[in-house]
Amino acid sequence: MVKRCPGGADKCDPGPDRPGSDEELAEVARALAHPARVRLLRILLARKACICGELVEMMPLAQSTVSQHLKVLKEAGLVLGEIDGPKVCYCVNPAALRRLKELVSAL
Repeated sequence: MVKRCPGGADKCDPGPDRPGSDEELAEVARALAHPARVRLLRILLARKACICGELVEMMPLAQSTVSQHLKVLKEAGLVLGEIDGPKVCYCVNPAALRRLKELVSAL
């Protein structure tokens, strides 16, 4: 007996094969797979400007842990970091956020 997909099709169509896009989405999803990183991204989006030390004050985590989470977000391209004297200022990479939205909407 063949199970039917919703809508009555005999086979579920997975859509076009997008190996590059699939890997790209998986990489960004891994970066967002921790609640602290999602929270950091939300804070940065709300501020719409680069923030330095305040991020640590806004998180219930040690400075080193916040830095590690920011590093993961930077490596995924979601966050940009700019050196400002002895500090690094962080902000959201708008192009990467647009791309994430495209990748998710293409699922």
